Amino acid sequence: MEKLEQLINNQVKDWSLDQKFYKDKEIFDLEIEKIYMNSWLLAGHQSQIPNTGDYFLFNLLSESVIIIRGKDGGIRAFMNVCRHRGSHVCLEIKGNVKRLTCPYHAWTYNLEGALVAAKYLSNNIDKDNLGLHSCSIDVIEGLIMINFSDNPISIAMMKQELSEPMQMFGMKDLKIAAHRNYSIEANWKLTVENYNECYHCAPAHPEYAKSHSLKYDESSKEYQSAQKLMIDALAKCGMKNYEISADYEDQIESQEQYAYGRYALFGKYITGSEDGKALAPLIGEITEYNPGASDFTLGPVSFLLAYSDHVVAYVFTPVTHQTSQCDVYWMVDKDAKEGKDYDLERLIWLWDVTTKADERIIANNQKGVNSRKYTSGPFSEKESTEKNFISWYLNHLRETL
Repeated sequence: MEKLEQLINNQVKDWSLDQKFYKDKEIFDLEIEKIYMNSWLLAGHQSQIPNTGDYFLFNLLSESVIIIRGKDGGIRAFMNVCRHRGSHVCLEIKGNVKRLTCPYHAWTYNLEGALVAAKYLSNNIDKDNLGLHSCSIDVIEGLIMINFSDNPISIAMMKQELSEPMQMFGMKDLKIAAHRNYSIEANWKLTVENYNECYHCAPAHPEYAKSHSLKYDESSKEYQSAQKLMIDALAKCGMKNYEISADYEDQIESQEQYAYGRYALFGKYITGSEDGKALAPLIGEITEYNPGASDFTLGPVSFLLAYSDHVVAYVFTPVTHQTSQCDVYWMVDKDAKEGKDYDLERLIWLWDVTTKADERIIANNQKGVNSRKYTSGPFSEKESTEKNFISWYLNHLRETL
């Protein structure tokens, strides 16, 4: 721990992390237990479990969570661990059940997680104390958030501050049209760092850069001009302009971090499509296509990109100290029909090609970081969120010592 404290104290402000933060397994184990597992994570959308008994699993490292719709319509989360001898209770990634029955010895739980049957169990054993372990859960405008801590940081301000922007995009009334999983050969922090900056967008993502203004510095004429056109058009599109910043360095004490902002698209582009044309029916309160894209931050590793006709969700999760997973979800209006209202390949094109490029970019970053010649380098002025992420990470890691 003394060595880690020294490593943290030696870190140069606004420079990339020392190599050990990306390579050392002991540091990885500590940060996962003390930071990652105490953060709120986007696990899915309520449209995945519309009916009583519908469930899906959220798997992370050695943990598995059952997210299920109860008889009362409520959404609950239980650890996928039988209270008998620990077997996984649900083996399929999704399904519908009347009860949750362990496949090992048939211990059975109701949809509220209570143990209701355990053959040959002594009458002296109190079944009321043998229900499935719950996992902290909250639902924000249809988005299912979970936290592995028994005493999680509050998510109340996130719900309060982001509810109106989310309602604008009709988050409750969306459905998942597609889900893709991308494996990235890199430490999880490199995946989040990459997502949090657009310094690399112009050289690395030509498909994105031709339509999205974030490739420019926010003080540039190109960005400011496009931004003014987008903002001026908000009202006639049924939209409002929100600027909310409570993430990383701006995080409110005792509250999970969150943020919202909107930036412009260029010229003919009215959504995140290859040709600039509409991809799906308008969503939420939006009455007309607006040439912009909105960013939502939901905790440190979960993000949304919202256009006039669809929303893209990103969740970054660790697998090992040098491998990670990126889950991407494309969401459209719940009544939209594939093949009629939207073409799936057109819908996913931009962020599929962009994430595949990021797979390579971030893996190459890790390869370089692993070199004996790697040393920390200074962040540019266009990497402010990345700077804040590193500072936030180091502060939280210091608190564990």
